[in-house]
Amino acid sequence: MRRPAGWVICAVLSLRLGVAEPSLERRGFDHFYNLEFDEAISTFEKAVAAEPASPDARNHLAQSILYREMLKAGALESELVSGGNAFLRREKMNPSAEDQRRFDEAIARAMSLAQAVLQAKPDDLESLHALGISYGLRANYNFLVRKAWMDSLRDATQSRKYHHRITELDPTYVDALLVQGVHDYIVGNLPWHYKMLGFLVGFRGDREKGIRTLETVAAKGNRTRDDAAILLAVVYRRERKFGPAIALLDRLIPKYPRNYLLRLELAQMHSDNGNGEAALRAIAEVEKLKIEATPGFARLPVEKILYYRGTVKFWYRDYPGAIADLQRVTTRAGELDPNTGVTAWMRLGQAHDLRGEREKALECYRRAVAYAPESGVARECQSYLRRPFRRTDE
Repeated sequence: MRRPAGWVICAVLSLRLGVAEPSLERRGFDHFYNLEFDEAISTFEKAVAAEPASPDARNHLAQSILYREMLKAGALESELVSGGNAFLRREKMNPSAEDQRRFDEAIARAMSLAQAVLQAKPDDLESLHALGISYGLRANYNFLVRKAWMDSLRDATQSRKYHHRITELDPTYVDALLVQGVHDYIVGNLPWHYKMLGFLVGFRGDREKGIRTLETVAAKGNRTRDDAAILLAVVYRRERKFGPAIALLDRLIPKYPRNYLLRLELAQMHSDNGNGEAALRAIAEVEKLKIEATPGFARLPVEKILYYRGTVKFWYRDYPGAIADLQRVTTRAGELDPNTGVTAWMRLGQAHDLRGEREKALECYRRAVAYAPESGVARECQSYLRRPFRRTDE
């Protein structure tokens, strides 16, 4: 029932390469996968200090800095990365100058450390892996923060090459297939004119092969199994394979119980799969965990829960219920992440339009445009200012 839009051009998640002190790595990733990015950053900074010659901890640190910003911007929800061919629509994020400096410094140092090892041992698997991850992270940063489209795709291609070299040397190194699978899938979905770029000559991507590769890593991977599962759930949503996506989320939620986004994603998957009641039950469970102050859920704004609930009600034609929830969201839109805030205004306007309340709808669309004038949602609302919103599934 959902109508998601957008796609992150290089979705490389945290890859567990191993740092000097395993307990630091375990603690860091426990925080990371539970959306506790401040704690993850602190832990990986300790890992850098414990092993200054390791590129891996620096990759993990850079990853956590980037994902903290993505969480703030509302860029971790799959609705932003599961639409059609809108590969280049993601709005630019604006991290602080200090965070940009720290990210760049961590990636540059990780690259130089890995390259130093490879100069002496060109086929060192762990250094090839670390260098590929650095390029993948920089690809994400170039796309999301700098909006440097070609630099992003070029870095993603370089990341693939390093990981392809690993599997040439050791076909049993399943973890290195993750980046290759993501790259296959993304390039396989790019518009044709991007595939004519010089650094993509001879490589056209293969979306089905990419999915099969991600499935292999999710089933057989060692350090990257959960990363593949998370990415695969996003891909399944984009491919409208909701049953398999739900199965993956059911596997991940008990493992990362403080990650509220996994539960909200589960609600959306049920909604997309035609089961509105299951979607609302999943959201009610999130609300219960919030009320009970369950660890991890204190950070979740109540308005975020209302946004998801109102959206499900909207798609299942409970417009009065959707309006009631979304009105509560928009009263505090300024305190929410940009994606939630602007989309709540648009969805509220659409609900009013479908009830024939045109003046109320127009006011909501204007508020959406004013809230985030450069966003894709604002551009969509401009069209609704000219003509009322109508559902395409009726």
